[in-house]
Amino acid sequence: MISPLDSRILDKNSECLGISVETLMENAGKALAEVVDTFAIGKIIFICGSGNNGGDGYAASKYLKSKADYCAFKVPKSELCIKMSKDLEIKTYDASLLEKYDTIVDCVLGTGIEGELRQEYYQYIDKINKSNKNIIACDVPTGFGTSESIRANTTITFHDMKKGMDEHTCGRIIISDIGIPIDASVYVNKGDFLRYPIPKDDSHKGQNGRLIIIGGGPFVGAPISAALAATRIGTDLVTIFTPKRSFIPIASHSTAYIVKELSSDDLCMEDVNTILNACKSADALLIGPGLGCEGTTVAEATRAIVESADIPIVIDADAITHVAGFETLYNNVVFTPHKRELSRLIGQDEPSDEIIQRLCDNGTVILRKGRIDRIYNGTEIRYNQSGCSGMTVGGTGDVLAGIVAGLLSKGMSNFDSACLGAYICGLAGRMAFDEHSYGMNSEDVIAHIGHVLKEGLE
Repeated sequence: MISPLDSRILDKNSECLGISVETLMENAGKALAEVVDTFAIGKIIFICGSGNNGGDGYAASKYLKSKADYCAFKVPKSELCIKMSKDLEIKTYDASLLEKYDTIVDCVLGTGIEGELRQEYYQYIDKINKSNKNIIACDVPTGFGTSESIRANTTITFHDMKKGMDEHTCGRIIISDIGIPIDASVYVNKGDFLRYPIPKDDSHKGQNGRLIIIGGGPFVGAPISAALAATRIGTDLVTIFTPKRSFIPIASHSTAYIVKELSSDDLCMEDVNTILNACKSADALLIGPGLGCEGTTVAEATRAIVESADIPIVIDADAITHVAGFETLYNNVVFTPHKRELSRLIGQDEPSDEIIQRLCDNGTVILRKGRIDRIYNGTEIRYNQSGCSGMTVGGTGDVLAGIVAGLLSKGMSNFDSACLGAYICGLAGRMAFDEHSYGMNSEDVIAHIGHVLKEGLE
């Protein structure tokens, strides 16, 4: 079962894999025509919207020959909708038309709608629901997912059931395979940019992500890289909490983030309450970059923070070692381990996918970094292959952690943040490699995050 957004992402990812939207529309039209042939009674009219849902309806015409009439609720606007309707005699929608027909095929709005409907759609839905006609819906009934929707007798939906479908709104539900390849859901691709939370036009500072990073001490560069990556992914406010010995170099490096000095030269228990209080006004936490593994105080403090912080957490680098074996701390966190860190976390070398999946419960996600990244959430595994061989350079893991944490702070789920974060980091690394070859470094990757984001959101 998938969401309407998942459906749109699958369409886009299929296109990236060489399956055109036109092919999917042709297949959808054929499947719709077969259902209409089977379940329609009496005179048939298709009512089509201006987008791809309407295009699916128009595409059905070539398989129904002259068995149905066509009506445009809105004039076709999408290129494919125009193409599919080109040779049809199309009526203009008028509610009085409905009286002449026995079966209405609803192709007005599909899975692309967001928010509430305009009044004209509510009037259309109300008229259809009161018509006492045989209603066949294409993919989802118009209004599906809003406060009002058409109640269909039959719904043909494509690829998989959509979340929220039931007999009350959809009637008889038929699932049709329209040729979406399995790789469209298994591999992260450009369609996944549709999950990125676009800021509202009237939003203010802090409403698009407030991230806390706990890092530094023995290593200075790691929290800087993570923080700059988070700002490049669109996080409004990034605050680094760092020990005394790394405070000055981190604070003097950039004005793009805020820096708070901790009580001693390493993270310790005295810092825990200060950090937990700060977390109350933050959206996500990244812990680990540059913390080091010296002594016991760092490990104790790390575990205390992870145990008590009531916000989504990314656990990276040395923090993975500090929480390894304490499985009660694994809930609702994102781990970003490389091979050795994963071995410590799992407790064995080269753990299988099945073993890793067993650890992913209660919101736990593991982003297993590698030539092809694997992202686990306990029920599914997605793969990312956007990176390149140049990304073995030091610091790219900190960049990845910052991107994932930044997306998490913007309200994305643990799994979606890890998937899209890995994809964006890989693309930025590939851009950096194209420019600098094996002379690239982590700063080059950070510099290209904004370019990747711009292209992806376009």
